[in-house]
Amino acid sequence: MRPLRTICVYCGSQPGTDPDFVSAARELAKVLAANKVSLVYGGGSAGLMGGLAESVLKHGGKVTGIIPDFLTGPERMLLSAQEMIVTKDLHERKRLMFEHSDAFVALPGGVGTLEELVEQLTWEQLGHHQKPILIANLKGFWQPLLSLIEQMRERRFIPDHWPVRFLTADSVDEILPKLQAANNSN
Repeated sequence: MRPLRTICVYCGSQPGTDPDFVSAARELAKVLAANKVSLVYGGGSAGLMGGLAESVLKHGGKVTGIIPDFLTGPERMLLSAQEMIVTKDLHERKRLMFEHSDAFVALPGGVGTLEELVEQLTWEQLGHHQKPILIANLKGFWQPLLSLIEQMRERRFIPDHWPVRFLTADSVDEILPKLQAANNSN
């Protein structure tokens, strides 16, 4: 049984319009800290990202932020993280996030969150890794993407012999157990 030591969470640098998403990020943070699973994330102190990271710290957990130099101001780099890595660009950020993580979770977010998630899905599909990927479909946020992926399968743009593998969770309490189970089956 391999334990999950670090989970990369992709999420919005904005809070969005639904306060339940910020609450969910904070709840996930408590779960991570309580289970001694370190957070790897985008390094900002604003939005869901900030709520998540600050809550991990508040509950005694470890945080590694990875942020490109040009976003240290706009995303208000979280200075209280135990480890903060400043990169030269987004490509280096994503590579380091991958290297530092045992699994990936996508909470609600914007285009950047979507892009990070889709890149991990692509890398997994191409055999670059077998790390678990979980889409937290809280309040149906990711349902349009899930429907699109299903349409891609139905229309054979995603062939059966080259699947896109990921987990989904509709609530925060499902996230860590599903990731741990998938991690142990790899």
